[in-house]
Amino acid sequence: MPILFNRREVEAADEGVPERRRGPDRRTRVARALVYGSFNPRRLGPRRTGEHALGAVDWYHPWWLAIATLILALCASDAVLTVILISHGAYEVNPLLAPLIHGSGLLFVLVKVGLTGLGVVLLTLLSRLKAFGRLPVALLLYGVLAVYGALIAYEVNLLARL
Repeated sequence: MPILFNRREVEAADEGVPERRRGPDRRTRVARALVYGSFNPRRLGPRRTGEHALGAVDWYHPWWLAIATLILALCASDAVLTVILISHGAYEVNPLLAPLIHGSGLLFVLVKVGLTGLGVVLLTLLSRLKAFGRLPVALLLYGVLAVYGALIAYEVNLLARL
């Protein structure tokens, strides 16, 4: 049974139209395509004018990897500093993570870094688009980095006061 990917293929199969393509269907080897495409990107920018879809680009500048890595490093530092501050009598302001902090510190750190990582990956994928029709999503990554930097400075200041 052939794998049908779009409506035209389904209609052609129903009408008994012979397949015009030659060779094996490359779309069936997804893992190989992902690995190959990671090292040999083809879409460095949109191919058509007005093309702003998420799948229009399959390569992102290494700068975004550096920004994402910095955000995750600051997030992990924030999580560790939060655990230390809570052991000295502080409390977690984030209502989503506050219930986790009283259990295992490791679970708190893993959930915090995991959620932030998902957000950073999503923002990186969307970095070439505009949020609200005007604001480049890439600026949100810079904003998150700045907020984490300020938060770390604040937590270090709190620790210095102890």
